[in-house]
Amino acid sequence: MSTDPLYDDYGVPLMQSMVGERIWSLYKSDPAAFKREVKAYFARGMAGWTVVKASYQHRTIWLRDDRRRQP
Repeated sequence: MSTDPLYDDYGVPLMQSMVGERIWSLYKSDPAAFKREVKAYFARGMAGWTVVKASYQHRTIWLRDDRRRQP
């Protein structure tokens, strides 16, 4: 299932990624925990990338590359 691309404020495409079902299971039952888990997941594995949006329907997480923006 493909989704339309999303772009940051500068027109750069966001990267699409995924997380496991354990994290998705929190999406409806505990949205705050879902957000914490998604941010922690990508902070560990993809330092410098920022979670921008999540789509439960498509099971997609959109990330912005902020590595060049960091001092």
